[in-house]
Amino acid sequence: MDAILRATVIYLVLMVIFRVSGKRSLAEITTFDLVLLLIISEATQQAMLGDDFSITNAVLVIITLFFLDTTLATLTNRFPRFGPWVEDMPLVLVEDGKVLTQRMRKSRISESDILEAAREKQGLENMEQVKYAVLERTGSISIIPKSGA
Repeated sequence: MDAILRATVIYLVLMVIFRVSGKRSLAEITTFDLVLLLIISEATQQAMLGDDFSITNAVLVIITLFFLDTTLATLTNRFPRFGPWVEDMPLVLVEDGKVLTQRMRKSRISESDILEAAREKQGLENMEQVKYAVLERTGSISIIPKSGA
């Protein structure tokens, strides 16, 4: 029972941390991010397993984590109002070529990030050619060009 409680607490703590840190952090992983994830995984493993490194305990922890993940996915699908607490919603960052600065600042996205996505995905050269730039739930930026751009 201790392993189930430990796994549940760690799962919820990590979920809150990643939710607060923002979706952009998961879209483009840097070397620092990779090292941080490796350290987090090691600390998480120690916290979940404690002193019991048996296969039985590890399997119990893994099953608990998958159960929690499946339960949250089911709750999100069944109760749409629960979704924004678990996953972010898409966020418009540019509308008709106008940068929505406050949203970009909150999401830690720069104009150069948006222009890079516009060049890569649509071949656009400047912000005036962008009808919408949307920060998706996955952290990627979708670009919708103005007609004729």
